[in-house]
Amino acid sequence: MILAVLFVFFFGRKLLGLFGCSGRALNLNGEGYHISEKELTGKEPEIDVQLLDINEYSRPGTPSDPITGIVIHYTANPGSTAQQNRNYFNGLKDSKETQASSHFIVGLKGEIVQCVPSWEIAYASNERNHDTVSIECCHPDESGKFTEETYASVVRLTAWLCTKFGLTEQDVIRHYDVTGKNCPKYLVEHEKVWEAFREDVKSAISNTTEQR
Repeated sequence: MILAVLFVFFFGRKLLGLFGCSGRALNLNGEGYHISEKELTGKEPEIDVQLLDINEYSRPGTPSDPITGIVIHYTANPGSTAQQNRNYFNGLKDSKETQASSHFIVGLKGEIVQCVPSWEIAYASNERNHDTVSIECCHPDESGKFTEETYASVVRLTAWLCTKFGLTEQDVIRHYDVTGKNCPKYLVEHEKVWEAFREDVKSAISNTTEQR
């Protein structure tokens, strides 16, 4: 009897080491993320709304079609903040060097800045600009891997947008899935992490629905 209790105790602790609070298995080689049950929610997150000036290079003011997808990107600018990327987009009206923008940018500490209203198109996802909402994600280094704070915020923001537009995790895609571009780099090069991200979004949507 004592041996049985000890077995359950130690084996149970090992299981807890393999599974996060959400019940999802952690990636043992360190590639994945840990996200708690508390963070798996699709409730509206805190958003710093700093809309870009209307201009032809980053915010044309064109109404979008009905939203059918959420597209995840990475900034490809290691160490830059959400504010710096927002300011870069707004500055394109003066520099005119390219056409680029995103509806939302999630920063290194999980902060969320909104650049373009969700009912307008942003220059982010090529032929899917007209019917998607885009999320740019900051990252600390060349690997493109998000911080834990960024990851948790992107899950929550994505789940909230899915709930808002009546979408599921299957409607969440990468820039890569539109054009084949290596964006968001880490989630393209680590397919299992991408699959786990969608599962986390699914759980966050489900948790939000159950709380209503």
